[in-house]
Amino acid sequence: MDDAAIVHRINELAEEEHRLELSKTGSGLTDEEKDRIRSIEIALDQCWDLLRRRRARREVGQDPDDVSLRPAEVVEGYQQ
Repeated sequence: MDDAAIVHRINELAEEEHRLELSKTGSGLTDEEKDRIRSIEIALDQCWDLLRRRRARREVGQDPDDVSLRPAEVVEGYQQ
C-alpha cells in the first residue's frame, strides 16, 4: 500500500466514524455501533502508524515499502 492509498483509507475511515457519530447524536450508539467505532479508531491508529513509519524511512533514504501494517495490539500498546 503506497502513501496515497493509506491517506485514502484514513479519509474513508474518518468519514465513516463521523457519519456514525452524527447519525446518533442525542440518541446514543448501540453496542454494535460502539464496537464499530472502536474498530475504526484502531484501524486509523494502524494507518497513521504505517504512514509515519513509511515517511520516516523515506526521509533517511530507506525503502518505505519495507514496512507493513503493525498488529492492533502493538499500535494500541503505545503510550501517549
